[in-house]
Amino acid sequence: MILSVSRRTDIPNYYSDWFFHRIKEGFVYVRNPMNPHQVSKIDISPKVVDCIVFWTKNPEPMIGRLDELSAYQYYFQFTLTGYGQDMECNVPHKKEIMIPIFQKLSEKIGKDKVVWRYDPIIFTKVYTPEYHIKAFEQIAGALNGYTNKCVISFVDTYAKNQKNMKAVNAYDMDGPALKEFCKTLSGIAGKNKMAIGSCAESMDLSDCGIEHNCCIDKKLIEDITGYKIKVGKDKNQRPECGCVESVDIGTYNTCKNGCKYCYANHSQESVVKNCSKYDLNSPLLCGALTEEDKVNERKVTSLKEKQVSLFD
Repeated sequence: MILSVSRRTDIPNYYSDWFFHRIKEGFVYVRNPMNPHQVSKIDISPKVVDCIVFWTKNPEPMIGRLDELSAYQYYFQFTLTGYGQDMECNVPHKKEIMIPIFQKLSEKIGKDKVVWRYDPIIFTKVYTPEYHIKAFEQIAGALNGYTNKCVISFVDTYAKNQKNMKAVNAYDMDGPALKEFCKTLSGIAGKNKMAIGSCAESMDLSDCGIEHNCCIDKKLIEDITGYKIKVGKDKNQRPECGCVESVDIGTYNTCKNGCKYCYANHSQESVVKNCSKYDLNSPLLCGALTEEDKVNERKVTSLKEKQVSLFD
């Protein structure tokens, strides 16, 4: 099993104590987002978890405790953009705080286990293409030698972020201009010894030097674990998404980063309400079981290939 921690909320930043407690206990409860009274009990012991994929804008709360994950393999998807707190309300200053944290994490676990995400890219009167190019170049230069890969994407409008995108007057670039923009980013990444990929983008950017990326990446996981895994494409993601199957243990409407473009929070009020239910000792993130809940044990196993080909 590949454990996703988490697309739905920033567990490393806000709920790392809960996560480490769940690791100690060896299991977690997760509500079905489509059917909240359906709860899965999931074994997260090392015998079934092949790799953990962390998603975060700030892993600092975890860095001092990573030795507690010595029985696990893992890597981080670390989002680091050029936005200010007008767009990412609760993310600390990038140059003064977040870049040094990225460097510190990379030095501790290795640059192959920290993927830099510059996403989503949003164009506004403030965050123009020129602004993004300058910010991208500055961050890439600071991360030269601290990561092997950068991932970009362009903002998608959902019901949950539509109002905010209108409020910041976000706009789209036309095809040729967007291609030139992407070529520029690709050149900057290459100059700083990074491969660059796109996340869940339908457009082909291969002529810009940008590959279709898999954020939950079979090859990277095999490189980190040292063995082949048998896993298919994640059918629960968009068709453009190249990720393989994983089990996400996060909860929607619990991320406190306050990003304007967020798709995982319905409203600030819903975040405040759910976060008030946070209990370090609960198997559920920001919640507790009720009489209406039905708990079922989800069958999970290691994805390690049992037979090895003669050609491996």
